Amino acid sequence: MAKPPNSKPKNLSGPKRALKPRASELPTREQLLAALAEQADIKGKRDLAKVFGIRGDMRRPFKAMLAELEGDGVITRTRKALRRTAALPHVTVLDIPADADPDDLHAYPAQWNEEEGDKPRVAVLQGRDARVVPAPGDRILARIDAGEADIPVYTAKAMKILDKPRRGQIGIVRMDDDGARLIPVDRKNKEMRIPLGDLLDARDGDLVEVEVKLSGRLMIPRAKVTVVIGNPMSEGALSLIAIHNLEIPYRFPASVIREAEEAQETNLKGREDWRDVPLITIDPFDAKDHDDAVYAEPDADPTNPKGHIVTVAIADVAAYVRPGTALDREAYLRGNSVYFPDRVVPMLPERISNELCSLKEGEPRAALAVRMIIGADGKKRSHTFHRILMRSAAKLSYQQAQAAIDGNADDKTGPILEPILRPLYAAYDAMTKARDQRGPLDLDLPERKIVLDDKGMVKDIRIPERLDAHRLIEEMMIAANVAAAETLEQKKTPLLYRVHDEPSSEKLQALRDFLGSLDLSIKKSDSVRASDFNGILGQARKAGNVEQVSEMVLRSQAQAIYDNENVGHFGLNLDRYAHFTSPIRRYADLIVHRALIKALGLGDDGLTENEALKLPGIAQHISATERRAMNAERETADRLLAQFLAAKIGAKFEGRISGVTRSGLFVRLLETGADGFIPASTLGQDYYRYVEERQAMIGDKTGEKFALGDRVTVRLLEAAPVAGALRFELLSEGARVNPSSVRREKKRPSRSYGPKGRKKR
Repeated sequence: MAKPPNSKPKNLSGPKRALKPRASELPTREQLLAALAEQADIKGKRDLAKVFGIRGDMRRPFKAMLAELEGDGVITRTRKALRRTAALPHVTVLDIPADADPDDLHAYPAQWNEEEGDKPRVAVLQGRDARVVPAPGDRILARIDAGEADIPVYTAKAMKILDKPRRGQIGIVRMDDDGARLIPVDRKNKEMRIPLGDLLDARDGDLVEVEVKLSGRLMIPRAKVTVVIGNPMSEGALSLIAIHNLEIPYRFPASVIREAEEAQETNLKGREDWRDVPLITIDPFDAKDHDDAVYAEPDADPTNPKGHIVTVAIADVAAYVRPGTALDREAYLRGNSVYFPDRVVPMLPERISNELCSLKEGEPRAALAVRMIIGADGKKRSHTFHRILMRSAAKLSYQQAQAAIDGNADDKTGPILEPILRPLYAAYDAMTKARDQRGPLDLDLPERKIVLDDKGMVKDIRIPERLDAHRLIEEMMIAANVAAAETLEQKKTPLLYRVHDEPSSEKLQALRDFLGSLDLSIKKSDSVRASDFNGILGQARKAGNVEQVSEMVLRSQAQAIYDNENVGHFGLNLDRYAHFTSPIRRYADLIVHRALIKALGLGDDGLTENEALKLPGIAQHISATERRAMNAERETADRLLAQFLAAKIGAKFEGRISGVTRSGLFVRLLETGADGFIPASTLGQDYYRYVEERQAMIGDKTGEKFALGDRVTVRLLEAAPVAGALRFELLSEGARVNPSSVRREKKRPSRSYGPKGRKKR
């Protein structure tokens, strides 16, 4: 039998005293922690055992107690020493793991000294009244509560969701006489040495991802290769740069693939049988998934003369991706699919997106459909939602559908021209009347499509023709999205809106200043409508400067986002709007589907109460993933175009000034849409001032002006494919204005530049 300790532990004082355990008793956890905290001469478990008289049969449970405390993160072992783990401050930054359970969030300190032992696990509280709703993968500023016991049980309340810093950098390996160095893709970052032992198997010219470590007393940054991406000029590498650089998840975990492969096709149970309704899909010719189908017919109701019944059916993703599953967590983490010229990074595995939820011609598929009654004036009179089993009657491309309507039907479109296509176009013609009366923002800016060859290199850049077939599908999808928002509001069901706020007063004033320089004006009230902008664009078309005005009108707009609170959609001029029509590629649409299923009692796989509470955080997250996708797509297009133009150094091009800043001009080439930069220091022999009100650089003495939207001729001087950067030389002369009038109208001083970039004093 173990003897009790001969005396109390040494050097104990204060209110938290390690009380002497009785004979044959182990010390409590509180006594152990107090001894470690207050007795500096305790170095390890042997010293601790002596203090408490641990002998014989007590040794095994004593070791188990210490192991439990260490496992809980309460004590830590450094070499042979044991000590209390450092406590978290009352307010700190936490990282929530990307694979954390959304219903039981936990986090770890973002900054932690490894000598303190393992990071403590922190439970993240999520109350109904929480203003900040974090989600898996978020970094948060949080208020910490360790509880009242001596053993801290950490809980946290989120105060703010923070931007997460990059975990690494992307760059090109260059070998030299001293070893290896990293040339970063992002020019804002500096070159770094790579120790030869940290190269993995990277070779000269390889694109790599690195982590940055500081070494020596001078804390010199060094790079350590963590991923070898490959040759940046090889097939698909340029899109991989954006994928790695923006940390876009592109490999599905095994658990997600397993769930997708195990999914079984749904049957007719709990669904209406619409397999005889001749719904058709109309998509790009190269589309791999088809998540929306349409059908229209004349309305036989005598109370709706010359009216139409329009049906939009959307793939029922909610039937396969249920809340809390691995598929659902991964779809939320990705937020949306990302589309590159050479690949797609899908939100869902192919088994779901390209098979079970693709509305393939002739195959039964689960769908959620909305049936809308449209009047002769194009306005929706009523609508109903249905959970159905459908069978697509035909798969058409936009070009096929349009050609048939234009009198050039083929073997597929000929038989369905009269019974299916003409009623669809008749309904669309009516709906355009309502659209024109509503007056959405009419910014019809051309979008270029990059066409690649078999090696992943740019083959051609095209501006696809905008057909009525595109507008038909677009208008019917908008109507379906409005119907979804209206139904959920009527049912008082929480939902995610797609909101587009009206322009801020600051942006409106900047637009007014610019329009004033062109002798155009918009009403002075801050309460403007999309139709007001359309009026300005109409005036600009007549004046011949619509490109300049379109660019500034676009810049004046707020960014569309997702939100659980509605502020309307300014650009579409709609009071309520939700994304319902693309659940294969947007998580927002999946949430809206679940909300409709719940609100209308269409199944047991609808929106859960827990999801409804988390809608603010979900909205923030998927708005961020959407911005990430847009950045990735734009960066990749820039890199591909820079690669395409790299063989044309010295060539002349026509372009338009697409941006004016203090440091120079941005020019977009008319033929390819490639963007490049002209430094202000190269703009001729005058000193050029940036005049914000005119969005122009204007010469101090000559009055030579280069303004937003001006058509210019440039020479290509440099192309950097990995950075996606082009540098031009300006060959055109600018228009002339009175320089003294420009100085009089300026409201604040601005930097100016001479021919070599000297600042004028």
